[in-house]
Amino acid sequence: FPDPEEGEIISKNVVDSGLSLISSVSSMALGSHEVSILVAGFPRKVSTVAIAIGGLVSFFVFGLVLDPISSSVSGVFYGNANPQQVEIPSSLSNNTVQGLYTSTNDIYTSDKNLTSTSQSSSGSPDLVSSDISPPDSEKPLMQQEKGDTVSSLDTSTTGVGSGEGETNVSKAGDTSIVSSPSHDASETTSAEETECDLYQGSWFYDPGGPLYTNNSCPVLTQMQNCQGNGRPDKRYENWRWKPSQCDLPRFDAKKFLELMRGKTLAFIGDSVETPVNRGNKKMQRWFFNSTSVTIVRIWSSWLVHQFNEKFDYAPEGVIKLNLDVPDERIIEALPSFDVMVLSSGHWFAKQSVYISKGEIVGGQLWWPDKSKPMKVNNVEAFGISVETILKSIATHQNFTGLTIVRTWSPDHYEGGAWNTGGSCTGKEEPILPGKLVKNGFTEIMHEKQATGFNRAVDGVEDSSKVKLKLMDITEAFGYRHDGHPGPYRSLDPNKITKRGPDGRPPPQDCLHWCMPGPVDIWNEMVLELIRRDFEGKKMRDSSS
Repeated sequence: FPDPEEGEIISKNVVDSGLSLISSVSSMALGSHEVSILVAGFPRKVSTVAIAIGGLVSFFVFGLVLDPISSSVSGVFYGNANPQQVEIPSSLSNNTVQGLYTSTNDIYTSDKNLTSTSQSSSGSPDLVSSDISPPDSEKPLMQQEKGDTVSSLDTSTTGVGSGEGETNVSKAGDTSIVSSPSHDASETTSAEETECDLYQGSWFYDPGGPLYTNNSCPVLTQMQNCQGNGRPDKRYENWRWKPSQCDLPRFDAKKFLELMRGKTLAFIGDSVETPVNRGNKKMQRWFFNSTSVTIVRIWSSWLVHQFNEKFDYAPEGVIKLNLDVPDERIIEALPSFDVMVLSSGHWFAKQSVYISKGEIVGGQLWWPDKSKPMKVNNVEAFGISVETILKSIATHQNFTGLTIVRTWSPDHYEGGAWNTGGSCTGKEEPILPGKLVKNGFTEIMHEKQATGFNRAVDGVEDSSKVKLKLMDITEAFGYRHDGHPGPYRSLDPNKITKRGPDGRPPPQDCLHWCMPGPVDIWNEMVLELIRRDFEGKKMRDSSS
């Protein structure tokens, strides 16, 4: 992040998703061939050349002295700064940066319990983090098979219905924006000027590329580092989202830190939201000294209370979910948060027992008495869990912050499930308009999540309703089958990346997302929702 006070450029990333917020890195070009060509084109009289060179030198010097963000570069040139890291990306094909200076002087990382107040001092290390291997459960968890044509409810797919075409993709390499056909392009405004629908729009190719690289972000998990794992193509990094009726600004780290000054933002969820399951109480924290901004991530697979002990006829060792009770770790830390981004869902494909009102009501991959019908299946349990956690948050006496629910993140296993030959190998561009084949399981899970959200909103006072926001990314990201790691999940030099002689695809991940990649758009959406909420609060306070 470029620090708004000290001009430091800090390279941090927290997410496959919502961790996506710290994934933006500001970069500064230190040289350009275009400048050299321009100078070479000047008349070659000595006086003219001298004037031109003098002007450029003056401009450069004044830029270093006067531009607050340039103080980092000034420190490097004049010896009054100690850069922690200098990265020169190995490839500039996406026109990102030619030189990158990064510093972590402003940021302190801790795995400590969030209920305690711990801040960095001058003697604190820049980055403190314990390396604990992610759990095996970070593998794609879709239990149902999803192919082009399937029969059951959980696995059926249908063609695009009446809404087809509302979400579009520009032609590859086209820098112009293709807006939704249902809206007049002349109505396009800035997202900062109107609260337009952020979730209906189109993908367009941005030759400028992402704000950071896999080399400049020190906290990427290996699973997310597709370029570092050998993925040969890069165009998937350059597609950006354009709402139909407004522009969604690029993520601005400086603006984010100013907006969140003195506040705490928490990302809470499973491995799509929080890639690494580690730290005390499965929590981690990043603290930015200059603006006193804290970023927290909490691993919570189901968002409700879970336990392993024997319950009724469910034996010990099988995970039990109390669908009526929120995850106590979230509630315990809640008063210290100002903004939360919640997501979940994919773990409901794992084996678990569902309990409601002190009674076993269902299970996933576990139901010993086949003669008794289940009252609640995994899809219903997902919706109930969303309603439970949101009602608990909205009615908490010591929490008045903003809660953003990021909707179901679609996977793209074609021809099977993650463990039955499903594949996203070779996908290098977004799905074209009219070609999206909707996934039945994705649609029903999205529907249940939205239903749980709406029930929670309907069940709270009007003053609390405005603090619950649904960030509905599901349809838009259904087009991004190109954004997953696929077979490029690790550094293993012997990994298989091509289909075998029998046509079977290699093992791959078509659920999590590459970084840089599509999920960087989540940063932009989260920032816009925070801005809207904070400005709306100011208006409400002034009117009262």
